Amino acid sequence: METTPATRLEHDALGGFPVPAEAYYGIATARAAANFTGSGLRLQPAFIRALGVIKRAAARANNDLELLPDNLAEAIVMAAGEVAAGRWDAEFVVDVFQSGSGTSTNMNANEVIANRANEILDGGPKGVYAPVHPNDHVNLGQSSNDVIPTATHLAAIAGVQKRLLPAFYRLESALQAKSGEFDGVVKTGRTHLVDAMPIRLGQEFRGYAGQVERARRRVTAAAEVLREVALGGTAVGTGAGTHEQFAARAIAYINDFERLQLRETTNHFQGQSSIDAIVEASGQLRVVATSFLKIANDLRLMASGPRAGLGEITLPELQPGSSMMPGKVNPVVPEAVIQAAAQVAGNDATIAMAGQWGFFELNTMQTVAAYNLLQSIDLLANAATLLAEKCVAGIAATATGPDLAARSIALVTALASVIGYDRAAAIAHDAAATGRTIREAAEGQTPLTPRELDRLLDPRHLTGQ
Repeated sequence: METTPATRLEHDALGGFPVPAEAYYGIATARAAANFTGSGLRLQPAFIRALGVIKRAAARANNDLELLPDNLAEAIVMAAGEVAAGRWDAEFVVDVFQSGSGTSTNMNANEVIANRANEILDGGPKGVYAPVHPNDHVNLGQSSNDVIPTATHLAAIAGVQKRLLPAFYRLESALQAKSGEFDGVVKTGRTHLVDAMPIRLGQEFRGYAGQVERARRRVTAAAEVLREVALGGTAVGTGAGTHEQFAARAIAYINDFERLQLRETTNHFQGQSSIDAIVEASGQLRVVATSFLKIANDLRLMASGPRAGLGEITLPELQPGSSMMPGKVNPVVPEAVIQAAAQVAGNDATIAMAGQWGFFELNTMQTVAAYNLLQSIDLLANAATLLAEKCVAGIAATATGPDLAARSIALVTALASVIGYDRAAAIAHDAAATGRTIREAAEGQTPLTPRELDRLLDPRHLTGQ
């Protein structure tokens, strides 16, 4: 196979293959990039960072165990640190849809780190792999089968801690602030989308804040499940080809670098043959997405109108809503959040299916599961931030809610315990037919005095404390 001035020729067991001359990746990556062209999607920088962290820790551990000379270990540590810092993200060129073990991406990391380590050591040409070899040194004591799931767990936990939880705190705080601001605003409650007993707008927002609070608990629990990692199991979970102390030492270095409290699994055979922890974590994210759907839909329904809808709140006006209808402003932020939540639900369906592909000693849907899990974390973090900053913070209450609450037919419920269900129902039907309020329809049809009616039918009183 010929080369051009823009390529170099590398060799493996299958023969020669051209590699871009200046690429830090090598033949394994080049073959994979040529083979897997299905989507144009790449594993996220967070995943690449996790690979760099793992390779750096592995070099430290192998050096401690006297399996890797000091000079090679230090060069690998430096090169892997650069990968973790994002310096070589552009060198990770393999499609998400590849070998299900993620071998191509693991080799992508091994080759980039090996070439960069050799450059650090002696400035030698790329593709020579001496003195540092991608497999013999960078991948020492490891297999794609334990590195890739470990990288997925590491990247997901970091995403939860550094992005998702802070975003949820911001959204919860914004909703709590509005709950206090709107505590005195009475409106009509709705069940089945039909008028029900009164509620305060602040109570509704307290409910939304409670959903986000519980979302924090769910993703915290998901992160805890992901702390158990497969590193050390190598090819099939037996640990063949690695030192018995390698995993413990490498994980200790990862924890020292990242402060993530990872721990080696107590059962490597389940750790590599299944992705149950990823499936569980994704399920928690789907629950959160469902909560976001409910909140976003409620906000846009309460803001519907402004004249022909409910119009109980106004949302910030961010952009014109129509290319045809002048003056129309749409609830664009809730709609964006809804679409993100739908994508998370779709990602969870993919991950659930991926979890079924654990045949014998290996799950072969590692990379698509990793991509979807990390995307869900990013989508929910972005959605929470967007909703908090561009929507919730600028919501205002209108007079429509209290006005509608005062005319609600459902107020008759307060009379039922005094005059009986059937008699109260007759008053409700009369009010609906005549357009009168419950207060007006009840007067003269019950033994209650006007003062008693005023007390029983006070919407604010009916919302509790």
